[in-house]
Amino acid sequence: MMGQQDKAAGWRGSREGWLAAARQALLDGGVEAVKIQPLAQQLQISRTSFYWFFKDRDDLLNALLASWEEKNTGAFVQACGGYADSIAEAVLSLIAMFYCEEKFEPQLDFAVRSWAHQSAPVTARVHQADEARLAAICDMFQRFGYAPALADVRARTVYLTQIGYISMQVQESMQLRLSRVPAYVETFCGRPPTQAEMARFYAQLP
Repeated sequence: MMGQQDKAAGWRGSREGWLAAARQALLDGGVEAVKIQPLAQQLQISRTSFYWFFKDRDDLLNALLASWEEKNTGAFVQACGGYADSIAEAVLSLIAMFYCEEKFEPQLDFAVRSWAHQSAPVTARVHQADEARLAAICDMFQRFGYAPALADVRARTVYLTQIGYISMQVQESMQLRLSRVPAYVETFCGRPPTQAEMARFYAQLP
């Protein structure tokens, strides 16, 4: 097993390790906390090892954004494109995604949106992600026969409600959140979920 001196002298870590540390720093302290030397100290490796994996800090920040897009926006595309027997079940599958941090991470979304207030390029990336997510939800509604204009408005109702939860850092018990799900589904798509659909929804929860 390597000692501390051996680690500092020769162990380079991994790209994934640097990214994970940077992501946690972003969550804990915002983008200002994502700095090479503190990350190296946290990982107990040499600062120079960073440059085996990233050109500079901007390269690391770009990788963080790409990772966020792949995980959180990718989760939307996957959830909206999955199989469902009805629009209510499709909406339930999308709602279930928000309860599983392995698929979609609300705090990461919040951190990136906060970062966007300080950076025009990040703001542009956030807007692109929002448009991609809205398009995925809109396509989901159109797949079940909703006219494009109505699908667009319903998609915005679903999405802006959820982003409101994230931006406002809403705190409520899981029991309360779950109790509201059937009414949210009816609001979003125009019909309540069946008991069987709710049972399948509960089965998706972690």
